[in-house]
Amino acid sequence: MMAGRIMSGRKIPRRLCASVAALGASLLLAACGQETEAEAPAPRPVRVVTVEKGQGGQPVTFTGQVQAQDEAALAFRVPGRMIERSAHVGDQVKAGQIVARLDPQNALNTLRSARAAVAAAESQLVTVANTFDRQERLLANGFTTQANHDAARTALQAAQSGLDDAEAQLKIAEDNVGYTDLVVDASGTVTARGAEPGEVVQAGQMILQIARKGGRDAVFDVPANILRAAPADLAITVALSDDPNVTATGRVREVAPQADPVTRTFRVRVGLDNPPEAMRLGSTVVGRGRIANDPVIEIPASALTAVNSEPAVWVVDPASQTVALRNVQVASFSPANVGVASGLTAGEVVVSAGVQALHPGQKVRLLGAGS
Repeated sequence: MMAGRIMSGRKIPRRLCASVAALGASLLLAACGQETEAEAPAPRPVRVVTVEKGQGGQPVTFTGQVQAQDEAALAFRVPGRMIERSAHVGDQVKAGQIVARLDPQNALNTLRSARAAVAAAESQLVTVANTFDRQERLLANGFTTQANHDAARTALQAAQSGLDDAEAQLKIAEDNVGYTDLVVDASGTVTARGAEPGEVVQAGQMILQIARKGGRDAVFDVPANILRAAPADLAITVALSDDPNVTATGRVREVAPQADPVTRTFRVRVGLDNPPEAMRLGSTVVGRGRIANDPVIEIPASALTAVNSEPAVWVVDPASQTVALRNVQVASFSPANVGVASGLTAGEVVVSAGVQALHPGQKVRLLGAGS
């Protein structure tokens, strides 16, 4: 007890106080260093792209089919019962080939009647002509009247007109006999049929649809807004839907003047340049093109974010390796790419992946830069 009082009454040496103070300062500095290290996290790794101006315009894609540039519907010019059709869908036909026939019996009967009418008209003309010749001689000798002579002249003119009419009817009858044969006027491929043997068909009724040899078209149904934006000489790349390696190029050859009443789209025919044989008639094709020509900056769709309900991107400062949020104006959008109308310049570095976890001024570590 006495020893404790004696010790409590003693003064603490100055060296001991200095040591304690130095130890406390060291512990305090160590704690501050730990806090500083905690407040400075490692740069966040991000993927980036270097933006460049590419081909401008909004890409458009449509699905259509291959058709012949020139198709013709073959039909009989006279009605009747079809007794034969020798061509079928898919057959190759040649110019001058007979592909269908009507029963010619009625046409042949009409032809025989017309020939008989011509023979009767010729006989009548001979009789009337002889009568007129006699009246001519009698009038010259004063043995007949002018009235009889005029009547003979009128009868002669009527007989001549009757013969002309009979000969015209004979020509019509001969043509109608020929029209009972359906003849191909140009080589091509049969794409459709409209009647079967045994049916009674009307004049002008489609019997066979012929795709004539020559060029081929890719046919698409296009909305009006795309037509308004597309240039007049728009180049189209056409590929088979089941084999994209089979391609051809072409340009718009014909645009329907009126929209389809149901779909409100316009039928557009694209003339194909040297289409490969694999692009058969009726094949399903995909056409691609661009409806504008001004160069634009394209960035991956994953790079786009938003701030204040406006589209924006994270731009990397190459000197400080920090990011800043910048608003951009979007010109076009597709599942893969975004066309930027303004807000970026060529050569700038934009974050393409990891945009959700960034904040302004944050240091980043670049994982990849490409154009």
